Order: sequence, then structure tokens, then C-alpha cells
Amino acid sequence: MHPPGIDVLCVMVNKRDFLSVTDLSPAETRQIIQRARQMKAQGWGQPLAGKNIALLFEKPSLRTRVSFQVGIQQLGGYSIYLGQQEVGLGVREPVYDIAKVLSGYVDCIIARVFSHQHLAELARYASVPVINALSDLEHPCQIMADLLTIAEHKETLEGLKLAFIGDGNNVSRSLCLAATAVGMSFAIASPAGYNLDEASVKAARQRSTSKSVQVLSLSDPATAVQGADVVYTDTWTSMGQEAEAEVRRRDFRGYTVDATLMSKANPDALFMHDMPVHYGEEVPPGMLDHPQSVAFAQAHNRLHAQRAVLEFFLGQ
Repeated sequence: MHPPGIDVLCVMVNKRDFLSVTDLSPAETRQIIQRARQMKAQGWGQPLAGKNIALLFEKPSLRTRVSFQVGIQQLGGYSIYLGQQEVGLGVREPVYDIAKVLSGYVDCIIARVFSHQHLAELARYASVPVINALSDLEHPCQIMADLLTIAEHKETLEGLKLAFIGDGNNVSRSLCLAATAVGMSFAIASPAGYNLDEASVKAARQRSTSKSVQVLSLSDPATAVQGADVVYTDTWTSMGQEAEAEVRRRDFRGYTVDATLMSKANPDALFMHDMPVHYGEEVPPGMLDHPQSVAFAQAHNRLHAQRAVLEFFLGQ
């Protein structure tokens, strides 16, 4: 929180943050996906020339850090990486102070955090755009890369069905909210107690752009993947949940996505995983090289989707 007695003004004219996939309209989501495909095929300009961007990371990352740093450089910008030891959101310094100080140095803050509350606080007090590079609530930049990957392989998003097998976590929440907004049905199969929250399911249904779009919360993976065009999974134990790992391994037994489960989806269904992978848990060894897997293309598309996101929020 900010110091008592200080009147906080949220400043920047036309400042837009990207904390959730719901910060984009369905039309804007499609626009960014199309722009990402265009930039990937035809190249890009220098919309970030002269702009400085802070990468504020409480959690380590391979794909997120490298894709953002490379993308920023390709678009003409400069990035500075700040890890937990340098900053310590709400620990070493209050979030309010960090937001105010960084706003005087950089043109955008890209934050990968444990607490979405800290992210929202950062966005509230920063006078520059804040982009969510992962929080415990959502992972919107990952989902933009996912939609790009599906669009590349299926040519359309409208009318497809995505089945998510696993935890009702930040990734499945963002997928659910984004998929329905672009005309995709969404089904999730989770063990009891790990379901996606009802508020997110309700919000996803409200974002639907078509009467034919369905949002299903199920317990049986085989039922969830019936008629699926995309089968998606994630780790059973996310970063910060290590103490629950043994319990989760027990509770998620039977939720492994393997060749047998894939055979119950549509014959040309894509297999997706946002990585990193816990082999022997949510997938067997070698699953990322399955003939239907697009997991490595999905990882590479983080770069292409995030270039379009950066251009959209900073290049105008």
C-alpha cells in the first residue's frame, strides 16, 4: 500500500495495462493475433525506438524472459532485468514506491509476480503501462502465443473446441476467458477441489461471441477431449506450490495426457503445453515430440505474439 495521507493520482493519459486477457476486447485480441502473424511473416519496424522497459521478475523464467528481451530489442527498445534480489516487491520496498520510482525511468513495466494483488497495485500506482508476464491469477501473454499457434495450424479460431486437462490455475483461467472471446468452446477436466473457479467460468460464458460456444467444467479427461481440436495441459504443481507436490501427484493421478488420451480427441487435434514440463506427471517422456504436438512452436510463438502485444500497448 502507499504511505498514509498521500493522495494517489493515476496519471498517464491513455495508459493501458495488460493484466488480464479481459483487458482486450474480442476484436483487439483478434487484431493482435493477426498482427503477430503478419510480423512473423513480413518483419517489423522499430515502434519501441528510444523506449526503455523494465522486466520486474519475482519468478525465474526461460521462455518469458528471453522472448521479451529479444522482442524488445528487435522492436528497437532497451530492456533492463530486475530480479527478486534487486527489488523485492512489498518486501524490500513497498509496491507503491517501486511503481513511482520505475515510472520515472522507463516507459513500461513487464512484471512476473507471485501475487496478482501486487501486480494490480503496481499498475494502480505506475504512470506507465504494466504488462502481466505471469501472476497467480492469469498468464495473458502465454495465451496470446497459444491463440497464435492455434490460428497458424487451424487457420481459424471460430468454432474450435479446446480441452484443458489439469489444474484450474492461472493458465487455464486465461485460456478459458480468451478462448470464448474468439469463438472457441472450452472444456476443463480437473480432480475435485482443483476446478476452475465458478466466477471465471461465468465470465467466460459472458465473453462468448457465439451462441454455439460452450464452457464445460468436468472431472473426466476422456469426456473433456471428445470432439476437441486442441488438447492442452500444464504442470500439476506450479512454482510456489512445491510443498503441495506430493499431494498433487496423488490427486492428479489419471490426468496424464498421453497418446491414448489424444486418440479420443479429433484425429487432427493439436497437443499443447506451455512448459516447463514435469515428465512422468502431466505427460509421459517424449510427449512434446508426439506427431500432434505443437509445444515447441507454441514456445517460439511467445516471441512473435509478445512483439505484437508490445507494439499494441507501446507503439501507438
